[in-house]
Amino acid sequence: MNKSEFVETLKKRTKKLAVDIILFYDNIKKTDTTRIIGRQLIRSATSTAANYRAACIARSQKEFFSKISIVVEEADETLFWLEVLKDTKFASEESIQLLMKETLEIVKIVSKARKNVGNN
Repeated sequence: MNKSEFVETLKKRTKKLAVDIILFYDNIKKTDTTRIIGRQLIRSATSTAANYRAACIARSQKEFFSKISIVVEEADETLFWLEVLKDTKFASEESIQLLMKETLEIVKIVSKARKNVGNN
């Protein structure tokens, strides 16, 4: 896979994760707590996708590093909120497992990209 294919694949993956999390949230029981967590979860997941797209059109390496750093933070926050939903049993492990796996993979990918840019 060349660089532009990789970039497009990751754009699709981050967007799909955001959509999947929105749909997941729509299917969990709504309480005051899940509404608060859900807003945070949706905000961080959609921010991950939006900021990755912004990083892809960065005008400089410095701007890319800044944007990809936001992506790392937002993806990690997404993972945090998924863990909270799982640990509090507001969501079943089977309903959240694939979302957590994909989020963790994205965190690892963008963390490595940030590290590689930071080393240059």
